[in-house]
Amino acid sequence: MRWLQQLRMRLTMLFQWNRAVAHLDEELNFHVDRETEENIAAGMSPEEARYAALRTFGNPALLRDRACATWSWNSLESVLRDIHFAFRALRRTPGFTAIAIVVMALGIGANVTLFTIVHGVLLTPLPFRDSQRLVMLYESKLHDGDSPGFNLVAGGIYDAWKKENQTFSSLALVRDSRVGLSGSGGQLPEKLYSGEFSWDLLPTLGVQPALGRNFMQSEDSPSANGTALLSWQLWKRRFGGDPQILNRTVYIDARPVTVIGVMPAWFIFPDASTQLWLPVYEERREQDMKSFSQHMLSVVGRLKPGVSPAQANADLSLISRRVHNANLSDPFIYLGADSRPLLDHLVGDIKRLLYVLLVATACVLLIACLNVANLLVARAAARRKDLAIRTALGGGWMRLMRERLIESLLLSVFGGVLGLGLAELALLWLVHSREDIYRVESIHVDSTVAVFTLAIIALCAVISGLIATFSTKHKSILSALHESSLALGGERAKTRLRRILLSIEVSLTVVLLIGAGLLLKSYERLRSSDVGCLTSNMLTLHMGIPDVRYAPGVACLKFFDTLLERVRALPGIKAASFVDAAPGQDYQSEEGFNIVEHPPLPQGGGISALARTADPAYFETIGIPLVSGRTFNPLRRLGAADEAVIDQLFVQTFFPGENPIGKHIQIKGKIYEIVGVVGSTRFAIGENPRPTMYTSLKAGKETVGTIVIRSNQDLASLALPVQRIVADIDPDLAVSDILTMDQLLGQSTLSVSFNATLLVVFATLSLLLAAAGLFGVLSYMAAQRTREIGIRIALGAQREQVLRLMLVDGIRPALVGLAIGLATGIAAARLLRSMLYETQALDVSVFAAVAILLLFVAIIACMLPAWRASRLDAMQALHTE
Repeated sequence: MRWLQQLRMRLTMLFQWNRAVAHLDEELNFHVDRETEENIAAGMSPEEARYAALRTFGNPALLRDRACATWSWNSLESVLRDIHFAFRALRRTPGFTAIAIVVMALGIGANVTLFTIVHGVLLTPLPFRDSQRLVMLYESKLHDGDSPGFNLVAGGIYDAWKKENQTFSSLALVRDSRVGLSGSGGQLPEKLYSGEFSWDLLPTLGVQPALGRNFMQSEDSPSANGTALLSWQLWKRRFGGDPQILNRTVYIDARPVTVIGVMPAWFIFPDASTQLWLPVYEERREQDMKSFSQHMLSVVGRLKPGVSPAQANADLSLISRRVHNANLSDPFIYLGADSRPLLDHLVGDIKRLLYVLLVATACVLLIACLNVANLLVARAAARRKDLAIRTALGGGWMRLMRERLIESLLLSVFGGVLGLGLAELALLWLVHSREDIYRVESIHVDSTVAVFTLAIIALCAVISGLIATFSTKHKSILSALHESSLALGGERAKTRLRRILLSIEVSLTVVLLIGAGLLLKSYERLRSSDVGCLTSNMLTLHMGIPDVRYAPGVACLKFFDTLLERVRALPGIKAASFVDAAPGQDYQSEEGFNIVEHPPLPQGGGISALARTADPAYFETIGIPLVSGRTFNPLRRLGAADEAVIDQLFVQTFFPGENPIGKHIQIKGKIYEIVGVVGSTRFAIGENPRPTMYTSLKAGKETVGTIVIRSNQDLASLALPVQRIVADIDPDLAVSDILTMDQLLGQSTLSVSFNATLLVVFATLSLLLAAAGLFGVLSYMAAQRTREIGIRIALGAQREQVLRLMLVDGIRPALVGLAIGLATGIAAARLLRSMLYETQALDVSVFAAVAILLLFVAIIACMLPAWRASRLDAMQALHTE
């Protein structure tokens, strides 16, 4: 049991040091006293007996130290002493310590923030059963030779895939939509984002409602009674979390619908805005769900175990090609299929953005580490003689270097704690400002983020500490004792190292500035792009009328006639119109057509264009210029509304060298006469215009769209009167998305603006750090060359010459870093090419602006220490040692 006694002694020495030392002293004194007594008994005097006993045992203090060394934790104690020494050293230089901690905090905080976002959005698996086997499926390649694409799926193609595939254990449909929830119990009607999915979607995902049940297969059919699933948030907000909600009847688009369940609070599908779900086959027309060319559905598939996405794509592509070959008369049936992981589909383009920003924050972290390393190198140079004296007194090189690493670790730990606090604040801001990001609720600090933070702290300590440590060679430490201030050779190596570190900082800063500059220019181009219509003094309001109450035809036409007549009569309104999708409101719909006067297309050939429905005054209201002909005749109504207006791009594409006025196009079997040509518009900002054809609202077929209002008054003040008119006509109708045209277009650029802003913040931060590094390097060089500068001035050098000399010394590493950064920036810019709009990746103006900005900041950062050096008093400098 000797090892237990040893362990007990070691624990006593660790936690009860004073008690253990006192016990050792008592034991030593006991043995010395016994030896003294024996010596006295042998005839010695008490004094002689005491000295003899001590000679026999040796130095008591040395014996005590040896005993303590045997039972104590030497290594741990040594480390604790080094930590204590590092604390004292940092307290003695509060300015250095504060700067180093803040620099570390900025670098660590930026990385923790971005990693937390990436971890929550991209790295955490979806909360579905075996989510790695879930994929989103698309149709692809309308013709042989087309590039693969991610296109929505037609209902008929889905049926064929579901029946004939050999690679999926299940397939399910989903579609996003918007519905009106009627008011009840004093509540106002509300327009909601909704989802429509097939009864087997939840089993495919492996999800159960929190309350109630899923749709039954019999409820997902055209003849079924209406049923609905509520989101947890809608249930709490609209119905107060009433547990009796199940089997309650609510009115959706004026139809009675039975609530059969409430989904869990975490369930977000297909996006965060979805608030209720309906069965898709019950909602959509049967002929639409059987069509092979009405591409309006998304398909979720669960791969069979052991099946790869490539095998599944090949399987579905064979099915699609068989359907295509069996229906050659339909030109809009795709030839193949494609897929991607469900997570990639849900997060969209933000995946690429987050990885770009993560690389940017890594650059900021590296710049921060190099800056702290630069500070530590300068600190080591200032303490060079102190280290030499300690080495001469027996201090080992490894022990001295360990002290530096511990000092770096302490700075990193304090910086990490502060950085974690900054990251929490940044995450709170992000979650509130970008609620549109999918899985934003998953962005929070957890154990994985904590481990990442610890790893980043350790990495920063190692990088900055090792650079500072190896800046001092073991053989050169003692040489500091032989140097005076006249001997500059020992400092030149450190100056050279600091210049190298600074050049690396500057090069990384240049890369970030180039990326930020390109994204900023792209954003400005995007924001200022011409959408083809008026954008100022324009108000848009989205609304729809239910088919069950306003059947297409007379009832529908009467509603919009009444609505527009009353809206146009409001004071301050110059013009008001209705369109199914205004410019900037996205793609909406595309229709195939034939030109009656042109030869028939070959079998399998087809042409299509964007299809819009608008009232006759729409083009004047929104400022789309009339190029030739006229707009719709307002007297041609219902079946007689057989006129079409096309845009200039439509003419260039389908009527090159022809006058289209008076010619006819056939859409869905009905022939329309082309009566006018208008200017082209963009369906989404940042997208190129597409050929567009307009038909008249007077046909009485359109039920959902946007009211467009032009006025010189305060636009916000007009929204309420319009809502009152709608409520007066039908109290169950809701108006939503009340936005000015500028706000509508601003929503389209929100993501691009956010991307550019974040990269600019990181680039600015790195620029400030690089400027601080330049200032520190030149200040250090000026201090080290004080006597040299004094001699130069004493020998007749002009202060302007000294100023120029110091500026050149400071600017040189900036120029080297600039050259390296520009070369690296060329490669980095190519990686951003897909994120740029009407901006070249190698934009000369951006590269030139970055170079000028960097040089300007470098000169400003170097000017103060250079000016101070040029103003030195020669006599005072010569007496400096």
